[in-house]
Amino acid sequence: MVMHNPPHPGEVIRELCLAPLGLSVTEAAEGLGVSRKTLSALLNGRFGISPEMAIRLSKAFGGSAESWLIQQAQYDLWQAT
Repeated sequence: MVMHNPPHPGEVIRELCLAPLGLSVTEAAEGLGVSRKTLSALLNGRFGISPEMAIRLSKAFGGSAESWLIQQAQYDLWQAT
């Protein structure tokens, strides 16, 4: 089911993954094995979730890599219309 006006996945990561765990951007970036700049760009909607990042997010926060990519695709499709 396609969501109506879905949030950018970065917003989901910030609100549902980082905030409940009390993680800073720096701490989360270190845990994901990416630079702070890369994670910050994702969280602020300047980057999308790549397949590699989807795998990292899946390992760190749960959910399948496919579910992370589906969120990105739903957001991208909504923005394109």
